Amino acid sequence: MNRPVPAQLPLGIRLRDEASFDSFHGLATAPLVELLRGFSQLDQPPADSCIYLWGASGSGRSHLLQAACQQMSAAGGSSIYLPLKQLLEHPAELLEGMEGLDLLCIDDLQVLAGRNDWQEALFHLYNRLRDAGQRLLLAADCAPRQLPLELPDLVSRLGWGLVFQLPTPDDADKQAILQLRAAQRGLQLPDEVARYLLTRGGRGLDELFNLLERLDQASLQAQRRLTLPFVKQVLGW
Repeated sequence: MNRPVPAQLPLGIRLRDEASFDSFHGLATAPLVELLRGFSQLDQPPADSCIYLWGASGSGRSHLLQAACQQMSAAGGSSIYLPLKQLLEHPAELLEGMEGLDLLCIDDLQVLAGRNDWQEALFHLYNRLRDAGQRLLLAADCAPRQLPLELPDLVSRLGWGLVFQLPTPDDADKQAILQLRAAQRGLQLPDEVARYLLTRGGRGLDELFNLLERLDQASLQAQRRLTLPFVKQVLGW
């Protein structure tokens, strides 16, 4: 067995504590979540060594990749989450030696457009991982064949494994996700408050999560529940 390493990249990149399979909302994706649970179990050999997830912003790609890393790490396996958007300023040699991990999760593949050095490094890493039978979980905002990459062999390999499209959450999904995130923080987020945040707080989940963080801090300081008047007061809306 490989020696476990921390489930984070040693460049200040950390996994979000709330990123778990249990906290992922979506009935339509329940079978996929169960598949990923099994995929990131150390004692269960995967049916396929590579899974590729794609979907629009807010579909939960990063959440699922981080959840897989959390689970593998909790089981004593070695895993690392690589958010490429934050790593391209580093040399592509960063990928060397990662075939020894039990699970490697690589996010935002679309940002490799124009970066031939990173594309070539990922191509060779993919081959080493496949030869070693190690797990690779990938994510991007489009299907493999639609990636704007200059290395055709890499594009071809990225589609060799299982490929799944994540649905974009509608307003009802976003409300449920926001209320689930609040409950994980020990907060009760009434329906009217959740709908108000969706109407006034932007459409992106990251924006909504940032608002919830502000409200959580304000609620703790004031020892107040998240009523609509209190939320309006805190946010100045």
